[in-house]
Amino acid sequence: MTDEARDRVDMLLDAVRDHDPRPDLALKAVSMRLRRAAHLVDTEIRRRLGPQGMELWEVEILANLVTAGGTMTAGALQNLAQLTPGAITHRVTKLEDAGHVVRTISPADRRQIDVSVTSSGRARMRQVSSALSAIETPIC
Repeated sequence: MTDEARDRVDMLLDAVRDHDPRPDLALKAVSMRLRRAAHLVDTEIRRRLGPQGMELWEVEILANLVTAGGTMTAGALQNLAQLTPGAITHRVTKLEDAGHVVRTISPADRRQIDVSVTSSGRARMRQVSSALSAIETPIC
């Protein structure tokens, strides 16, 4: 491979080869490139959401609610977001304070809390959807 075709991952793999006797580091190369790509996409998403005063976790929670028809249990949101109960409570509280979601006791099971997206939350999603599409379209 020419020096022009090499990237930072190739340089890192050269350093790994000095300490790792395995001859095939192809899986490590794929893993490293996936992490780098994810980091670049995440950075660009944050850069585009920042001027709109929105964070990625807000988009993810609101998108999950909209996709699910508008209402989910807090537990289901927690599972989708892969967060602790305390973290999902904190985030839902912030969205509720902003008027983007409401919490109610589930009529089916009073031990569960339902989280529903409001019209303000749906408008917030529309506000950022074009910014997110602009990022994702060239990638796909």
